[in-house]
Amino acid sequence: MEITRLFDLLPYHEATFKPKDDVLASKDNGEWSKYSIKQYREIVDNISYGFLAMGVKPGDKIAQISGNRAEWNFVDMAILQVGAIHVPIYATISESDYKYILNHAEVNYVFISGQELLRKIDHILPEITHIKGVFTYKDHHEHKHLNELIDLGKQNTDPKGLDLRKSSVKSEDVATIIYTSGTTGNPKGVMLSHHNIISDFLVCAYIPHFGEEGKAVSYLPLCHVYERMLNYLYHYLGFSIYYAENLGTITDNMKDVKPDILSTVPRLLEKIYDKLFATGHKLTGAKRWIFFWALHLALRYELKGANGWFYELKRKLYDKLVYSKWRDALGGKHLLVVSGGAALQPRLARMFTCAGIDVLEGYGLTETSPVISVNDLTDGGTKFGTVGKVVKGVQVKIAEDGEILCKGPNVMLGYYKEPEMTREAIEADGWFHTGDLGRFEPEGHLKITGRKKELFKTSFGKYVSPQPIEDTFKESLFIDQLIVVGENQKFAGALIVPDFNFLKSYCVVKEIPYTTNTEMINLPRIRKRFKTEVDKYNKCFGDTEKVKSWDLLDTEWSFETGEITPTMKLKRNAILKLYEDKIAKLFE
Repeated sequence: MEITRLFDLLPYHEATFKPKDDVLASKDNGEWSKYSIKQYREIVDNISYGFLAMGVKPGDKIAQISGNRAEWNFVDMAILQVGAIHVPIYATISESDYKYILNHAEVNYVFISGQELLRKIDHILPEITHIKGVFTYKDHHEHKHLNELIDLGKQNTDPKGLDLRKSSVKSEDVATIIYTSGTTGNPKGVMLSHHNIISDFLVCAYIPHFGEEGKAVSYLPLCHVYERMLNYLYHYLGFSIYYAENLGTITDNMKDVKPDILSTVPRLLEKIYDKLFATGHKLTGAKRWIFFWALHLALRYELKGANGWFYELKRKLYDKLVYSKWRDALGGKHLLVVSGGAALQPRLARMFTCAGIDVLEGYGLTETSPVISVNDLTDGGTKFGTVGKVVKGVQVKIAEDGEILCKGPNVMLGYYKEPEMTREAIEADGWFHTGDLGRFEPEGHLKITGRKKELFKTSFGKYVSPQPIEDTFKESLFIDQLIVVGENQKFAGALIVPDFNFLKSYCVVKEIPYTTNTEMINLPRIRKRFKTEVDKYNKCFGDTEKVKSWDLLDTEWSFETGEITPTMKLKRNAILKLYEDKIAKLFE
């Protein structure tokens, strides 16, 4: 069966794979709620009938504001089946962004998971004139429950009408408008067609090395195209999809599910590494020595036994003593981890791969559905420190100024209501400007070297690309985040956010009483330790790129407080404005 529209995945799944009771699974109140493909399709069809009964027309915009759960899929597929357009929205954006997106997209209906999220937008809904109704997944008396829509569908079943509507949906039609949070200005509505997304998951389908028995754990927001595309890929490959309760329960959920595949952003891998490191510090005697020998061995890992037979012999020994326990903490299998959204530190890829957890870094944007390139498990398919080889059917070239340009079936239709912005992004012959800088390695792997718009020039006329510097410095266990600055200054400076969890562990080992974050970052002994870290990583760079002035911040950055995007990219303009005085002092 050919898949030309995203909802074709449902009949394809039922016709292709053996029946199972956990095609989708969500955890609520400590229990997994599981759904077979028959239950899945029945619920989707009933929601579709409900939409038809309410008068939903092709092209109507329907928004979802929810965490990951089975219901997200039910509503998504139902929206697509009736030819409407799905507008998924992050659950953690600002009130002003909610208002902008709901108005700009002219949303007709909103689906929201529960009271906590509803509280954030309920008072602005009367201002959104296009909204005709709100549905929730959890009981809330002021708005209708999803079950009421399902019941409406059951009372108005119309298979012929639904088939007619489905047959009118074309592969090139807009399936979704995804608003990118961006680092500046209002969010942009990226229009992706059914064909855009389908083309992308089809070319990635060869990467998993297991079959329909596979299980995936999903925790990244489904409103982001990265997790959403993989969600469709899991449907296509027949995997069971388990939605983690939240980031705090991810490791417990993984122990429970024992997954074969996980998609993530580097931040989770960094947190797991930090936790492993802290665990090692708590060990004593021979166990501690063995743990850190194993850790240091893993950080030097090279593919294909390039370190020699003696290294591989030690690796097998440490696998029995240490690495197997790391895998047990993540479910016990030789897990496949796909990392995207931000730059992955090569040391993390080396360490986890050495331990039998294959970490494959990829690259893409919302505008490219998203995958442009990805490392894989084929011979020569992976190179640490790169984002892999360009996927089939997609073309990439490097412009004269180093920008990565992309062309292919995965490139978006355009920005919603922004024709001029679309023309700026996509050339007449189809080449999309990613805004990222990169180069090809001799073996054909793509390496990201920075962001075009983030380049700044010092007062000596030297260009500095901050992203590679920031990524390198974040290899330090002491550093959680940092921003490199220095536009029109004599040298580069940086504001550093310490990894306060690690700093607390360090203070315990060094018998330094930990009081508050503010007091600790001003303690001479702590600042001296950070100077050692800065000096260490400055050795990786030329004189122009060295961080010659820096300061520590006492507050972590987060998406909620506005310093970073949901995919952990820095909102540079917001940070520059927020810390304007501190940055000025770096160059006094």
